[in-house]
Amino acid sequence: MTLAFDAVSDEALLGLYGNGDRGAARLLTERFAPLAFRVAQRMLNDRAEAEDVAQEAMLRLWKIAPGWRPGEAKVSTWLYRVVTNLATDRLRRRRGVGLDEAPEVEDDALSALDRMIETDRARALELALAQLPARQRQAVVLRYLEGMSNPEIAEAMETGVEAVESLTARGKRRLAALLSGRRGELGYGHD
Repeated sequence: MTLAFDAVSDEALLGLYGNGDRGAARLLTERFAPLAFRVAQRMLNDRAEAEDVAQEAMLRLWKIAPGWRPGEAKVSTWLYRVVTNLATDRLRRRRGVGLDEAPEVEDDALSALDRMIETDRARALELALAQLPARQRQAVVLRYLEGMSNPEIAEAMETGVEAVESLTARGKRRLAALLSGRRGELGYGHD
């Protein structure tokens, strides 16, 4: 039965869950919980808060499942919107927290050297991302870190594609400016 579920669309799985199919819920969780956590982690830079946001987003997905209307939105887009909105709400509540007080991001790399390099790079990116305005950060995370298309981001952010293009372009330029001059320090450019 699991093999048959693997080929089922996200929207169909959500409909099955809405009708009481627990196997569909398990597969949707396997598909979307890691994505929800990753987006929240990148936006919040706090593992515990990201877990809370991902869990809340999945709970909201389960609540709307019985009334889901296929074709109106993709499940993934709906979930990204919920995650980014929840993360943005948490960021607004924690304004005033200094960068030095922000928790370190855990890194599971195996090699000690790779772990040090990746930690430095991730920290530099997280600190740079934290300096972007919330909407730019949201657009950059969804586009460049999650690989969503501009139309998907526009739907998730409830804005137009042109606005997404502008937000990502400005965010990318700002990140480049914030990280310029650090290539050698972050282990880039070495042959």
